[in-house]
Amino acid sequence: MSVAKKEYKRVTVKSLIEMKQDGEKISMLTSYDYSMAKIVDAAKVDVILVGDSASNVIAGHETTLPITLDQMIYHASSVVRAAKRALIVVDIPFGSYQSDSKEALRSAIRIMKESGAHAVKVEGGTQIKDSVKRILQAGIPVMGHLGLTPQSIYKFGTYTVRAKEEEEAEKLKEDAKMLEKLGCFGIVLEKIPAKLAKEVAESVSVPVIGIGAGNGVDGQVLVVHDLLGMTHEFNPRFLRRYMNLYEDMGNAISQYVDDVKSRDFPNEEEQY
Repeated sequence: MSVAKKEYKRVTVKSLIEMKQDGEKISMLTSYDYSMAKIVDAAKVDVILVGDSASNVIAGHETTLPITLDQMIYHASSVVRAAKRALIVVDIPFGSYQSDSKEALRSAIRIMKESGAHAVKVEGGTQIKDSVKRILQAGIPVMGHLGLTPQSIYKFGTYTVRAKEEEEAEKLKEDAKMLEKLGCFGIVLEKIPAKLAKEVAESVSVPVIGIGAGNGVDGQVLVVHDLLGMTHEFNPRFLRRYMNLYEDMGNAISQYVDDVKSRDFPNEEEQY
């Protein structure tokens, strides 16, 4: 059954709460640059995540760990200049908030002041409670992230599904309620059993966005390069590719090379 959608000139934290209350699913995609963000925003995606996945997708690193705060601010600034409708959430990168709540606040303030973004996202539960609390007390909206948390990949040792065992599942549910109680406006759940994700979404009043967490949550997020098929070696079960741009772009560039070599480009109509 389709749900009538309210038109939002600018999506806000309050808008997402309303969407959950109205039963309207929330769309969320990553963007890291001006050109892509313009396209994503014009398509009326509700939330643009300037993810630390830029470390993988843009810079080619194996993990999200190497990306710096300065680099995240650079990417976020580019996205902010492009987006007119979407709520823009920025990942605080690894090492910029975990160990010291004062450093966490400084990092969040830099992101908000220097990029113009609307909110920040952090990974973890009780272990980062003090950092989340301090950022929220400064009036900065915070989105949580539980389940598979890529910044902790060396602790997990693998990108497999999290919280399959009862003990970890209970801890995740407790962390979700804690994040809600602290004042987080939303929570991302990554790569956990669909049944558990549905339980969490129903147990909290804030929107729960899933990636590899089934359809019982309040919205979905994907990396835009994966959705468009610009990446081709990453094939998790949760990913739906809507295009195959890796192949299409490769073919177009090969054709350009051929046209240059054969002197077909530029032709008479393409010169002054």
